Amino acid sequence: MFKEKLAFVTGASSGIGRSLALQLKQDGFHLALFARRLTQLENLKDELASINDLKVGVYQCDVAKKESVREAFQKAFADLGAPYLLIANAGVGGSTSVRNFDTDIMATILQTNVMGAIYCISEVLPSMLEQKQGHIVGISSLAAYRSFPYTHAYSASKSALSAHLQGLALELKPHGIKVSTICPGFIKTPMTAKNKFAMPFIMEADQAALKIMNAIKKERKVYNFPWQTYLLVKATGFLPASLVTKKAKG
Repeated sequence: MFKEKLAFVTGASSGIGRSLALQLKQDGFHLALFARRLTQLENLKDELASINDLKVGVYQCDVAKKESVREAFQKAFADLGAPYLLIANAGVGGSTSVRNFDTDIMATILQTNVMGAIYCISEVLPSMLEQKQGHIVGISSLAAYRSFPYTHAYSASKSALSAHLQGLALELKPHGIKVSTICPGFIKTPMTAKNKFAMPFIMEADQAALKIMNAIKKERKVYNFPWQTYLLVKATGFLPASLVTKKAKG
């Protein structure tokens, strides 16, 4: 299905991005991998070499910085060509409280999770429009559907990303370009390892990557998983605010 096509993946040095890179290579993609940590990318490239002889390029990139994205993506275009698939996966988490209302943390979350994805999309759109084909995949979160105490900035960033992607999907459909919004629940990654609260139905990154790839193959517009966590998140909309706050503290 995807043999010899090129995929760009951000946040590929660990977590979901790393697992997706391994899965994409097995599924027949050439790869351009982007992350801030170049050493981890180079180690991953060595591991990917044992799967098959498809091309892999690695590029240091901070998606929160527009010029960093532009420079890294231009290098990848020069080395490997224009991508069929973009997976905008890079993101950060963080928490704040009303007693420690850290706007710097909030700005970093919003800049990385929202503008970071938009910067990446802006770099691949011209070639996709010219070719009249392509697939843009944004890794959002089930947190986009329900905001909780302390992690409201993260929820806001994912809600904004989902809204952007879903509007973009409508605009790009006549041009032959597909857009998928992927909303995972809790996945075992370095980011969630810092959480001190219960994470129901938490999933391994490799398992999440398989589910995401299946959604990409089916060209799902929106994919929420695992279904148990999705239902749990939706159910909180019917709970009293005081109970939601109590559960978040616990």
